[in-house]
Parts: sequence; structure tokens; C-alpha cells
Amino acid sequence: MDKLTMTEEILSAKKAKGLSWEKMGTDLGMSPVWLCSACLGMNSAPTEKADAIADYLGLDVEVAAALADFPTKIWEQTVPTDPLVYRLYEIVGVYGETLKEVIQEKFGDGIMSAIDFSMEVDKEENPKGDRVLLTMNGKFLPYKSW
Repeated sequence: MDKLTMTEEILSAKKAKGLSWEKMGTDLGMSPVWLCSACLGMNSAPTEKADAIADYLGLDVEVAAALADFPTKIWEQTVPTDPLVYRLYEIVGVYGETLKEVIQEKFGDGIMSAIDFSMEVDKEENPKGDRVLLTMNGKFLPYKSW
């Protein structure tokens, strides 16, 4: 089973059961953001987590095996058209160089890891309109000289 078929089966089961990523993450003891990313095929799940996800959704061993497979992380290289994804793309376009400058000023020449990384999505209630709170937490990896 490929990652695309796996994702389709997972999303179908999730919808049929009326589940949210938050509920699934809580029930499975996993970060809902990481769980969603693995289920969408962008991360591999350790075998025990892959088995737990498939079992929780009532899916077969082929789904668990696909969840455990290492992904090829490919995404559209064109500007996204989905409004929410586009806004995140726009944020990086507008603030990417600023973030790079500020991070490197504080840490030195290097990058923020997307491997040793976690992310949370929270809702902050506000009388002027609810706010989306994204927290990205990545290990700093300095460039090395040799």
C-alpha cells in the first residue's frame, strides 16, 4: 500500500467515526499535529504507534505497514491556493528572512531542525476574534566549519 492510499483510508475511517485529530491524539497518547502529519504521509510512525493508529481506526495491517514506511517528502512547488495553506506560505514569504536574521542573531549561523522538532496548534479565545496560536520548537543546528 502506498502513502496516498493509506491516507485516503485513514481519512475515510476518521470521518466515518466522527473523530478529530485532537481526540485521536488524546486517546492514543500522541501529539495531534504529529499524528496528523504521519497519517497524511509526511512522517513515518514507529511500528508500535503505526499498529496503535491502525487498530484505533479499525484498519488493517497494510495501513499500519504504510504508516511505518519511510516517506518521500514531496509537496507542490507552486504557490498553494488553499487559503489557510496560502497564508502560512505568505507568512514565510513575508517573515522568512526576518526569522532567519533574528534566529541567527540569537544562535549563530545555522538552522532550526525540522527533524528534532515539535509543533502545537492551540486556540486562544479573544473578544475581537479567536486567535490561532502556532508553536514551533526545533533544535538549533549550527553550520560546522572543517
